[in-house]
Amino acid sequence: MCGIIGLIGSFEHKQHTLSEACTRIRERGPDSQGVWMNATQQVGLAHVRLAIQDLSEHGHQPMLSDDGRYVLVFNGEIYNHLALREQLDKQVWRGHSDTETLLACFAQWGVADTLAKLVGMFAFALWDNAENTLVLGRDRFGEKPLYYARSPRGLLFSSDLKALMPIDGFNKRINRQAVTLLMRHNYIPAPYSIFENVFKLPPASYLVLDAQQLFEQAAWSEPITYWSAYDIAKRSSDRVFANDKLALDAFEDILSTSVKDQMLADVKLGAFLSGGTDSSLIAALMQKQSSQAIKTFAIGFKEKQYNEAPFAKAIAEHLGTDHTELYMDGKDGLALFEQIPKVYSEPFADSSQLPVLVMMGLTAQHVKVALSGDAGDELFGGYNRYARAQQWWNRCQKMPAFLRSFVGAFSEVMSSPDTHKPAKLTAQMKWQQLSQLMRAKDSVAFYQPFVSYWKSPERLVIGGSEPETAFANKPLRSLLKTMMITDTLSYLPDDILVKVDRAAMHHSLETRVPLLDHRVFEFVWDLHPNYKRRDGVSKWLMKEVLYRHVPKALLERPKKGFSVPLGAWLKGPLKDWANDLLNNERLKQQGLLNERLIQQAWQAHLSGKGDWSAHLWGALMLQAWLDEYQISV
Repeated sequence: MCGIIGLIGSFEHKQHTLSEACTRIRERGPDSQGVWMNATQQVGLAHVRLAIQDLSEHGHQPMLSDDGRYVLVFNGEIYNHLALREQLDKQVWRGHSDTETLLACFAQWGVADTLAKLVGMFAFALWDNAENTLVLGRDRFGEKPLYYARSPRGLLFSSDLKALMPIDGFNKRINRQAVTLLMRHNYIPAPYSIFENVFKLPPASYLVLDAQQLFEQAAWSEPITYWSAYDIAKRSSDRVFANDKLALDAFEDILSTSVKDQMLADVKLGAFLSGGTDSSLIAALMQKQSSQAIKTFAIGFKEKQYNEAPFAKAIAEHLGTDHTELYMDGKDGLALFEQIPKVYSEPFADSSQLPVLVMMGLTAQHVKVALSGDAGDELFGGYNRYARAQQWWNRCQKMPAFLRSFVGAFSEVMSSPDTHKPAKLTAQMKWQQLSQLMRAKDSVAFYQPFVSYWKSPERLVIGGSEPETAFANKPLRSLLKTMMITDTLSYLPDDILVKVDRAAMHHSLETRVPLLDHRVFEFVWDLHPNYKRRDGVSKWLMKEVLYRHVPKALLERPKKGFSVPLGAWLKGPLKDWANDLLNNERLKQQGLLNERLIQQAWQAHLSGKGDWSAHLWGALMLQAWLDEYQISV
């Protein structure tokens, strides 16, 4: 894990500007930093390093190829880089870093062929001194971030917006389309960002910009997609094994290989252990392949109904891991709020960011790398909302089309804004959801309300509208597959992976996700759905493999997820903080959010007429971010 930055064009004091940008994201790479400039000083690349493989100077970046043609800045890990070295032409290696391997691959095979061979997580910038060409690239699932923007002075890019915002010429004009998406999802999906004309490079893509585009303000190329999760899902053959044991063996083998590959490091590593299926399976496979007790970490809540730490502890004791846990409550949450906008330099409002941030701080005290169980729900249909959506889908499919149309039209009328009592806002939102379900043109549109907070966010954001996202894709053969791939393309990269990356990097901790090895993804998506959900049991295959290592009795309980008691906290220790940020006059003067709707939701929440904490959290995180970075609307 590291951070990369680049300036190409007529930026003044480029070397100093890059050095200052490195300082702003030093947590991503506290071990060293470097700046490279070309002879004309039109091109500047910078890097901050968190040393994981080859801790010596041989892993320092920016890194030049032996012939001086290519310059690389790279953030991430290439897990198969030692195998790739064996495929390259014979050469003398300076060290054993994956950065050196990646640079040699680009030099010998080119970008497209290299990307097809990589197993890992990454964001990179490759400058070609011979062709005056820049390539920006990102891993298949978007584990590593990469922002890029055009300004009057040229191109800027970085792993983190914090690095770019103070640079002269950077555009800080708020993107109201992105705010609309934020109010719907509590995150901003790629390629959009909170700023106009600032973009996130989509996962599984690379962008090639030549000299004319970089220096003469010619139109930019579109990113090139080199791998498609959607196409993999669409081509699924619904494979069936001769018996269940063969399926279990095959899945355990391929996931064990991924875990083994991702345990490659020259520093201490551990695992997150929530006590759920996903993290427990990863910890179990790590421990099986380790000659000593691996380190595991868990966060608990003093509010018992949210606390799963005892389950994690019981599993850790069974596996024989070296386990560490920490408990938090609302007061601990309040102490974190000043940090959140600094950690997430773009508005981000998944409330589990609070315990995740605490978890990363705890883990970083003991190890430098940690493996997680993220992506199990997307791969195996584990989210509770999938079952709810399927129940509604089944009901709607039994209704005649004319009746669905009538109910949808009636619900739309009933959902019209009410300007009187806060209590009516809850009913209004329910009518909005019912209208959208009844009027949905396909299963993709049908699923959207189940992953939306404000069901009609264009009513909330003044001058806002919704651009096209993953919900514009065509549906797959079943509702379950449609939901899973939609979350894989949006919720996973833009919420789950953002939440983890930014929190971990704030504490200079590298996180790895074995379930996001693309070979595991392709194997699982090719399976018949019966291996994912069977007899009402989600994640069937994962659980059956886990039961080989952990007694079933330790795992049989309702799924909670990594949730926090946010509703109670907003009525208690966070009330004054929230009141200040949601002040009616503040919102009026700002002219970004409809203050009447915000106040209705806030008063309804305080009076107990519905839990509006998740809806309000998006507005609160937006306001806290605006204050932290002193952004004018």
